[in-house]
Amino acid sequence: MATMTAAQRREKARAEYDAFIRACPTNQLLDRISDKWVSLVVAALAPAPMRYSDLARKIAGVSPKMLTQTLRTLERDGILTRTVTPSVPVRVDYALTPLGSSLALLLTAVKDWAENHFDEVHAARERYDEETDR
Repeated sequence: MATMTAAQRREKARAEYDAFIRACPTNQLLDRISDKWVSLVVAALAPAPMRYSDLARKIAGVSPKMLTQTLRTLERDGILTRTVTPSVPVRVDYALTPLGSSLALLLTAVKDWAENHFDEVHAARERYDEETDR
């Protein structure tokens, strides 16, 4: 039996990830990053760091509880950093990490696609609904 180098073991483990398997960590990660609030927070932070209150104003409809949960989760996953500046009142800034910036490229593209193609999707929905109502 041949021995494997550490690099070969890492490559083998990486090749064994399969997001189609529910128990795979990559499946769980896809579930996390496909969340609506995660997508919007990452896209909002793509241009520059923001304060909590600025994020809350930018992302319409997010509750304070959901925004806080989303920010904590993204910080835990290494997608963003939270910087507290002692002042009165305390200033808290959120910024994407390099890992978060690489994700932002994808999520911002999806957001832009949705904004640019919604009319087409809406028209397709209406056609579908008309055809299935008959």
